[in-house]
Amino acid sequence: MAEYDLTKTIIPYLDRHFAFPLLAHLVETNLFPVEEVQAAQYELAKGTNMVDYAINLFEQLHPDEEVPEEFGNKREKAVSTNEHLQQEAQAVLDVIENPDVAQALRQDKNQNLQYLKDNYGLTLEQITALYNFGQFQYTYGNYSGAADYLYHFRVLSTDTDLNTSAHWGKLASDILTGKWDVALEELNTLRESIDARAASAPLLNSPTESLASLHSRTWLIHWSLFVYFNHESGRTLLLDTFLAPAYLNTIQSACPWILRYLVAAAVLSRKAQQTTPGGTPVSSRVRYAIRELVKIVQMEEYQYSDPITRFLKELYVEFDFEAAQRELLVAERVVGDDFFLNEFKEEFLDNARYLISEAYCRIHQRIDIGDLSERLNLSRDEGEKWIVNLIRESRMGADAKIDLEKNVIEINRPPLPIYQSVIEKTRGLSIRTQAMGAAMSRAAQPSRLRAKSVA
Repeated sequence: MAEYDLTKTIIPYLDRHFAFPLLAHLVETNLFPVEEVQAAQYELAKGTNMVDYAINLFEQLHPDEEVPEEFGNKREKAVSTNEHLQQEAQAVLDVIENPDVAQALRQDKNQNLQYLKDNYGLTLEQITALYNFGQFQYTYGNYSGAADYLYHFRVLSTDTDLNTSAHWGKLASDILTGKWDVALEELNTLRESIDARAASAPLLNSPTESLASLHSRTWLIHWSLFVYFNHESGRTLLLDTFLAPAYLNTIQSACPWILRYLVAAAVLSRKAQQTTPGGTPVSSRVRYAIRELVKIVQMEEYQYSDPITRFLKELYVEFDFEAAQRELLVAERVVGDDFFLNEFKEEFLDNARYLISEAYCRIHQRIDIGDLSERLNLSRDEGEKWIVNLIRESRMGADAKIDLEKNVIEINRPPLPIYQSVIEKTRGLSIRTQAMGAAMSRAAQPSRLRAKSVA
């Protein structure tokens, strides 16, 4: 199953510290030799200030060798640097944590900087000490402390580049401390910032900005997997974000392997309600995600394919139930080994079986319960329970009848009225026409701006 592992593919788009939990998971799955994974962990740890962790890994890899002196020197340097940066940062904190100062600060950062300079002698260079100390805290694994310092820095600083870096650092810290609600807020804010910058790129006619936006979105997509597969509403939020045109284009052009997580999220969200647990309405993009993904999986098969994406293709494109069953058997193991998906293994299987049952019932009028149970890898008794629950959930009760003596299900569907078919097709044409009109307006906007500037 190692051929389906995405760890090596994903790590280049992650911060170094994100790789540690991924590699720790690989040790548990036994997909690769433990010594190779530990060697990778050691190489990553050497580049951080987590000296004790690096020493521990070295001793596991080389139990008969002495620990190199470089680690002792690195620890002394880290302690000295930490004390120095802490003193500089504390001088700033002593001022901004003063209740009188906190009351005097406003939304305008420039006004705040002028106030701090006039009354307390604090300059932007001194405030940068919060960034430096927060960044250093992150390098030796104090993620909670890093989040606090980077937050305070971002509130005061007007340096755009450092603010962006601090934003990424704050998001990473919140992810690594498991504060999923806070991490989701940071993720959304960062996404809005990236999208706003990308929106200005066509107006500036800047290929460099466009490429930077593509890179930022690619990184954001990979980082967001930690949030979306841990937050309560994460799977539906993932679908809403990744199926948006800008992010779907990024996935198709830069990271097609993310299709695995899109398909998995769509299967897990099979029974998505009208609202999320947080009360937010679920978009039509989420409700019809599987329908949309079937086209995308088929289109991108030349770039990326695995048992999870092939399951969807066999079921909804080929209508090959035997092939879908085979792919699901392999997909079960892939999901179980995947860092992000392993906790959803049973839920994924449960929903995938319902999808097979729904599709099977949709194209058959007379179904042998034993045959369907076999296709779902279930016993006859389990299969009967599946069918009963499926009929209840899919609202087929009026059309389906179970004959337990003959062990079959008979489905009598009334023909669809012709006027309803016309309405559905007309609605689809209307939506496409609006989308094309909006796209043409956006395409024409830069040329109009250039014409005005020439005038």
